Amino acid sequence: MTPPSETHSSAGALSRLLGGTGPAEFADAYWGARPHRRAIGDVADLFSAAAVDELISVRGLRAPFLRVAKDGRTFGDKEFTSGGGVGAAIGDQLNDDLIWRHFEAGATLVLQGLHRTYEPVLRFTQGLAADLGHPCQVNAYITPPQSTGFSDHYDVHDVFVVQVEGEKRWRIREPVWPLPLRDQPWDQHRDAVEKAAEREPLEEFVMTPGDVLYLPRGYLHSATALGDISIHLTIGVHQWTRHHLAEQLVAAALQSLGSDEMTRGSLPLGVDVADPATLGEEISAVRQALADALAEVPDRTVTAGLAGRARGAQRPGPLAPLAQLRSVQAGTDRVELRAHLYPRLRTEPLRLETRLGTFPLRVDDRSEIEKLLETGGPLSVGADLAARLLRAGICIPSAL
Repeated sequence: MTPPSETHSSAGALSRLLGGTGPAEFADAYWGARPHRRAIGDVADLFSAAAVDELISVRGLRAPFLRVAKDGRTFGDKEFTSGGGVGAAIGDQLNDDLIWRHFEAGATLVLQGLHRTYEPVLRFTQGLAADLGHPCQVNAYITPPQSTGFSDHYDVHDVFVVQVEGEKRWRIREPVWPLPLRDQPWDQHRDAVEKAAEREPLEEFVMTPGDVLYLPRGYLHSATALGDISIHLTIGVHQWTRHHLAEQLVAAALQSLGSDEMTRGSLPLGVDVADPATLGEEISAVRQALADALAEVPDRTVTAGLAGRARGAQRPGPLAPLAQLRSVQAGTDRVELRAHLYPRLRTEPLRLETRLGTFPLRVDDRSEIEKLLETGGPLSVGADLAARLLRAGICIPSAL
């Protein structure tokens, strides 16, 4: 059973980014294959220049949440951070004076991890990840007029680019290394990227506020701000790939080979492990044993391994500790399922598996838990069960 908080909604975050292209058409014609660009209207509810100023000047963010770059160079943390002063003696808090000087001189600011630091982006990103079935993260790029923050490069994940303010000229080029994996960044193909950057772009266009560009991983791109400060969000989609399936298959096969006496056996005395001729027969025997083990790995073992990785790849929806405690103390029994928990009901023993871990259940909890998973709430449940769910962070008090 897939609870409402994890379902793909036709009226959700993905549909908003597609601007009239249906999710099914997008999946068939564009997903992982080619760029897609649409105008979706006002996006001020997601982000703004005022949000940038607030995050940099008063939030006390630390260096990991900001990068500064100019002319292809990424600044060192000490060039834009300092101590927080009395009562906040942390040496790498953002220094708004230093940041202002770099920005005024033409540097691009990259606010990283907005899906953790800015609530409107957090909630939108969690909804998008649920729609896509793939984890997401968000950075904001703030570029002074007539500046280019990064030269031609490619990303190792798909992106949705949302233009928030100002205008930016984009240049898109065909991949030199299609569908790169996470450990295959563009600088491994620097020469090919630099040669490709000298050719005419596949597409060149200007993004204005409310425009959204989908760019599959591997496509080369660069962008230049035009007549005013440019702000855009880059939503990175960290796809699950067939390579992930291979990783899980191999891991499970290796684990099963631990019970095979032949593969546990020692290599011959005096073996030269650098000599292929000496080890040829041994390698052939182990290769065959591994192939046999791979063939025997149940599909359920593969999906269970990926499910565990998926639970850790995104955070659950926000939880307010004070409101949670007051609800427990007040004996609140009307609750709703916390968003984006990735909950699954399991039996023998009866339990819920969620992004927070495993929550044991009693036999008489089952009917109410099944209703909660089906509807998401608000739902009135037994006082004892409500208290346990609230304490575990699986439910939050109903807002209705």
